[in-house]
Amino acid sequence: MRRHVTLAALLALITSLAHAQNWTEGTNYFPVIPAQHTNVPAGKIEVAEIFSYACPYCAQFNPLMQQLGKSLPGNAQLVFVPASFNPSEDWPMFQRATCTAQALGILDKTHDAMFDAVWKTGELAISDPKTHVLRNPLPTIEDAARYYNRISGIAVDQFLAASKSFSVDAAMRHADALILAYHIDGTPSLIVNGKYRITGQSAGGMQQMIELAKWLVAKESQPGHSASARP
Repeated sequence: MRRHVTLAALLALITSLAHAQNWTEGTNYFPVIPAQHTNVPAGKIEVAEIFSYACPYCAQFNPLMQQLGKSLPGNAQLVFVPASFNPSEDWPMFQRATCTAQALGILDKTHDAMFDAVWKTGELAISDPKTHVLRNPLPTIEDAARYYNRISGIAVDQFLAASKSFSVDAAMRHADALILAYHIDGTPSLIVNGKYRITGQSAGGMQQMIELAKWLVAKESQPGHSASARP
């Protein structure tokens, strides 16, 4: 049954190529040169979001990303790459928290809640909701660890130990290197299969980013298309 659903979804995406608007390389999306290694199993098409929990536009985009995840065919997989290039708004801390959650295997069940903590409940807010003035001090990794404990049950000490580990430091350096290689200058941005970069401005809006990503996944799914770069 699952195989039939997957094939049907893939067929629908490929069929959509004939009905999609006229997406143009160099205008609506841009080639990543050179193409980058993906972090999904062989045969999978990676759709990576470059984001930060502290980015208000990423918070607005997140519901659409959830829709994208549900609509992708079985041969495609979402990946989240946390950015750190805005230290004044605590992005490096949120990058460390994200990489730690990924290392501990709790990202999927905490991802939406982290956006809520920054932009809805204010538990990890970076600014005052009324004045929009940045908080001083900004949330710390200890604050994040306590929040992850509440929403996932992971022990605070365990989270903090993982956050200071060599593997998390390496994951943060890898994320920074990827973002540089992708030529990312704003969030949210999408990278399809390590080959194509999409921004809200290039696609014409957030909803269009999703439609263009699905179109590129369908394009990459066509027989004879070259696979993504492998490690």
